[in-house]
Amino acid sequence: MKPALLEKYQSQVFQAMRDKYGIKNLNAVPRLEKVVINMGVGEAITDIKILDTAADDLAAISGQKPQIRRSRMAISNFRLKENAPVGCKVTIRRARMYEFLDKLMNVVLPRIRDFNGVPVKSFDQEGNYTFGLKEHSIFPEIDVNRRDFRAQGMDISIVIKGGNPEKNLHMLRALGMPFEKKEGK
Repeated sequence: MKPALLEKYQSQVFQAMRDKYGIKNLNAVPRLEKVVINMGVGEAITDIKILDTAADDLAAISGQKPQIRRSRMAISNFRLKENAPVGCKVTIRRARMYEFLDKLMNVVLPRIRDFNGVPVKSFDQEGNYTFGLKEHSIFPEIDVNRRDFRAQGMDISIVIKGGNPEKNLHMLRALGMPFEKKEGK
């Protein structure tokens, strides 16, 4: 069974993008390629259990085992050694990616207190979209009442193949991404 967001993309958004921008080549229509979730855990330098907890939480959020990220160089001012574990990341593709984005847009982001939308200006030159969350506790999979709970921020990057920032903004809006509203509009 297809995820609901994938079904929406294939049945509505794909053709709407072709019509609006006059795209003749089917492969030139912007499409979601992958979602990368990254958690930097600076406290892991002193206590590796914090990184293990963050990795477990990220696995619960994404449905995949995260990859442990290590430092590339030593920085003595931060007591950081080369090749020390400092974070974790996971790359989500295909059906699981659409399920994650559907949950993110319809369940997680509306749970943020005083949420006014995600920033519009977070696109890079290739049209990929990245934004950060201050706490991962807004995900329903996270139990904030457990003893070892520690609030952790995360970065979410949505990699989009084909297109530019303007087209990709239109596509994400059509999929239901809650972007912030401009003042006066």
